[in-house]
Amino acid sequence: MPTYSYACKKCGHEFDIQQSINDAALTVCPKCQGDLRKVFGNVGVTFKGSGFYRNDSGSSPSAPKGSDS
Repeated sequence: MPTYSYACKKCGHEFDIQQSINDAALTVCPKCQGDLRKVFGNVGVTFKGSGFYRNDSGSSPSAPKGSDS
């Protein structure tokens, strides 16, 4: 289940909670009963390495396409 972060607009209380994707978003602060907002942070996917380029995998062709050697 994904973890969502919330922050209260009134008292500033911040917390994380695991919820199903189908669950409705929380709207009431558990501390002061104020309005909540979802906090969007960094994306949970990190791509590390040299990158995803055409030349990162496979062998180099010995002759350009279309040449009749």
